[in-house]
Amino acid sequence: MTTTIGIILFENAEELDWAGPWKVFTMATQKNVLRAEAVDARVVTIAEKREVRNAKGLRVLVDHTFEDAPDLDVLVVPGGEGTRTEIQNPVLIDYLRKAGERCTWVTSVCTGSMLLHGAGFAAGKRITTHWAFCSTLKELAPDATVLEGVRYVRDGNLVTAAGVSAGIDMALWLVGQIWGVAHARQTQRFMEYDPAPPYSADVQ
Repeated sequence: MTTTIGIILFENAEELDWAGPWKVFTMATQKNVLRAEAVDARVVTIAEKREVRNAKGLRVLVDHTFEDAPDLDVLVVPGGEGTRTEIQNPVLIDYLRKAGERCTWVTSVCTGSMLLHGAGFAAGKRITTHWAFCSTLKELAPDATVLEGVRYVRDGNLVTAAGVSAGIDMALWLVGQIWGVAHARQTQRFMEYDPAPPYSADVQ
């Protein structure tokens, strides 16, 4: 059976929040890249409108709108400045609620966790977000436990990642859960994903 992974887009979504997981999942499904048995999967982009402009200006024509989107097995919700507006968008929140109820995995990156909370998935769960948004999320989601200083958090079928690049780590972990750890490691190798930042992230 085909595994369908849906990447949700909206105005002012943070590009790498979704493009990182998109790259992981699309590379994980390429037989010619992995030199292994192809997995039966597809990765699609979905938004309320056919075209969206992301936070840094990248314009995207999505594969599906909410009206013609396929049933999903994995839901990926990015963050970005747009989440502050979209949390008040009943069309988006209703779509997330209905689509996520049928999913094996419901996930977010950065402030996308706020949208998942709005859709009802984070109540009583452990979640995370970008370090700069943790205190705000604690206020917005008092019925959830917001963890700080972690790359991603799994609670049941809900997986939330910290900011931006943390979505890559989360997506690789999900590849391992869906198709096996060896497949995830091979995907990571072909992505040349072996972070070695040139500067320390600790800033006082």
